[in-house]
Amino acid sequence: MVQDYAAEGKSLSRVDGKVIFIEGAVPGDVVDIRLSKNKSDWAEGQAIQIKTPSPTRVTPFCSHFGVCGGCQWQMLPYEQQLVYKQKQVTDNLQRIGRISLPPISPIIGADATTGYRNKMEYTFATRKFIPADEFQQMKAAGLSWESQPGAAGFHVRGFFDRVVEIDTCYLQEEPTNQLRKAAARFAIEEELPFYDIKQHQGWLRNMLVRNTTTGELMVNLVFGYEDTGARKKLLDQLLHDFPQITTLLYTINTKKNDSLYDLDSKVYHGKGYIIETLEDFRFKISPKSFFQTNTRQAEKLYRVTRDFAELDGSQVVYDLYCGTGSIGIFVSKGAQKVVGVEAVADAIADAKENAQLNGLAHTAFFTGDVIDICDDAFFTTHGQPDVVITDPPRAGMHEKLVKKLLDIAAPTVVYVSCNPATQARDLGLLDEKYRVEKIQPVDMFPHTLHIENVVQLKLKDQ
Repeated sequence: MVQDYAAEGKSLSRVDGKVIFIEGAVPGDVVDIRLSKNKSDWAEGQAIQIKTPSPTRVTPFCSHFGVCGGCQWQMLPYEQQLVYKQKQVTDNLQRIGRISLPPISPIIGADATTGYRNKMEYTFATRKFIPADEFQQMKAAGLSWESQPGAAGFHVRGFFDRVVEIDTCYLQEEPTNQLRKAAARFAIEEELPFYDIKQHQGWLRNMLVRNTTTGELMVNLVFGYEDTGARKKLLDQLLHDFPQITTLLYTINTKKNDSLYDLDSKVYHGKGYIIETLEDFRFKISPKSFFQTNTRQAEKLYRVTRDFAELDGSQVVYDLYCGTGSIGIFVSKGAQKVVGVEAVADAIADAKENAQLNGLAHTAFFTGDVIDICDDAFFTTHGQPDVVITDPPRAGMHEKLVKKLLDIAAPTVVYVSCNPATQARDLGLLDEKYRVEKIQPVDMFPHTLHIENVVQLKLKDQ
């Protein structure tokens, strides 16, 4: 029997004292397992048959569950997902951090557990993923998988060249699925090829759909090569069939990778960007802008961050890894000054534009590595920080940055993390000068194993 939850969406069981980490199972299941790793004191495996389901199991609402890989936990009721996410934060901070901790506040869940994403990226590919049982049936019937039509959907986890054909994804509100299907149907009817990622050839490659709570809709079609006539015909058809599109763009990507950050997206219709709001702040979102993927949960996350900063109008706030400035701008009303630092120049350009859009004269944003920028001369010019907000990527903070924070010794640090494991590691290093005062998990992505966590640290009495 599966006994408990483990990290990264796995569950665990113990057999004769040996710990087995299991994918595709939940506590309470009785399962058959195929081992992929088998060490002396632990093993990993995949549940291949559920003999007796856990009483906590529910029927997944998506027909692609278990194949797509995007939602790992649809077989659990949302309340149970939150229990395991809370446990993930607790286990990581206690096991890895090994520092004194206050009680961890109950996780803040999402009001909407479907349709919550404001951004989706779809792939059109010649190589359709075929599950093992279906593949065996095709093989027995003498059919070749290479003769199957292409797919419009998502990359399969672990297969860079395979795409799951998606009928309905429930993570973004319509017309997201209709848009994807309309583009795929056009290419098939016009006999224009989907992209072949192995051969690096083909026309229809990707589609990015971004929506807002204000009703704006951005669509960016990515093509493997320019075919002006076909492109215009498809874009015109989308505008006709989906009048709710406020900004339509296209990008020609002849590279071997899907990254768009070094490419120019051309505006075909609309102003080329959309506007989203968080509380009464407005944010301009361009095709390459980073913005929190769950707008309503981002508001909750940022409110926690603002509360933990404990601003009274007198503080200089440093926003590290500031991205497009969303956190710094969100907390700006309570700050004397906000200084944002980010390594990505395009993000800083967006941050400056967003500050101007909101009429904020007391913010300043700078491109560069925090370790290099934040020296004595910088502090002399912009002020010694009273509050530092840090929101690093999943890898956490570089050890040099942790040392820099210890040198800066701001009275308050608010650490926003999308990976409690690396956060716990960093908290252990910061323990030299800081004590953890408050901990608040926030669920940004229902039905997935991901969890955000906000920690308030205060400088110890020296």
